[in-house]
Amino acid sequence: MVLRNIVKIDETKCNGCGICIPSCAEGAIQIIDGKAKLVKEIYCDGLGACLGKCPQDAITIIQREAQKFDEKAAEEHIKRIQKKPIVQSQHISCPTAKVLQFESQKQHAIDIQQKHASRLSTWPVQLKLIPPYAPFLQNTDLLIAADCVPFSYADFHEDLLKDKVLAVGCPKLDDVTLYRNKLAEIFRSSNINSLTVVNMEVPCCFGLHRLVQEALELSGKKIPVKQETISIKGEKIA
Repeated sequence: MVLRNIVKIDETKCNGCGICIPSCAEGAIQIIDGKAKLVKEIYCDGLGACLGKCPQDAITIIQREAQKFDEKAAEEHIKRIQKKPIVQSQHISCPTAKVLQFESQKQHAIDIQQKHASRLSTWPVQLKLIPPYAPFLQNTDLLIAADCVPFSYADFHEDLLKDKVLAVGCPKLDDVTLYRNKLAEIFRSSNINSLTVVNMEVPCCFGLHRLVQEALELSGKKIPVKQETISIKGEKIA
């Protein structure tokens, strides 16, 4: 045991959003029972790369007696995470970020011709709030949509969302570094079958597809990607 800097997580503030996880290169933080937790002291280098990523200010760096940081052990830990994703149960206290998975329309045997039936099967949908280790990300087809798309494209649910898990965000207004790191972590940790990226026709929105490609490169994964573009008049552009 040595006196050194180490992460402290205030679980009363933490809502389990998982934004801090991609920021920790050593994998020292994981979501367990809906809260961010320090897995082992030896995995934490105490440098505080995770500090600026917590929207709840639940993470601080304190000085206390702790086990020495073991760089080799941390590297082995990361390799294990990448090889075998750790899926933690999600019991998040904040309703906005609570992870939910609804019964699919197939389970309800709803007539596929029924109009206005929602095809949304998971929650949350905002990429900022989706935990990288959410169970519903495993072995799925992921739809990554610019957040203007569902408002613009009338057939969004039937044509694009059906049988897919949804993640939405804005490549112009949101933190693209956060998105890149989180998507890379999702790609590494989940067996994503396919990716569909849907952006609007405005120039800034095409950054979403580029962002996904960068995240794929960062993750080292090869996942088929399909791109769709929606016009500002709400039409699919071939």
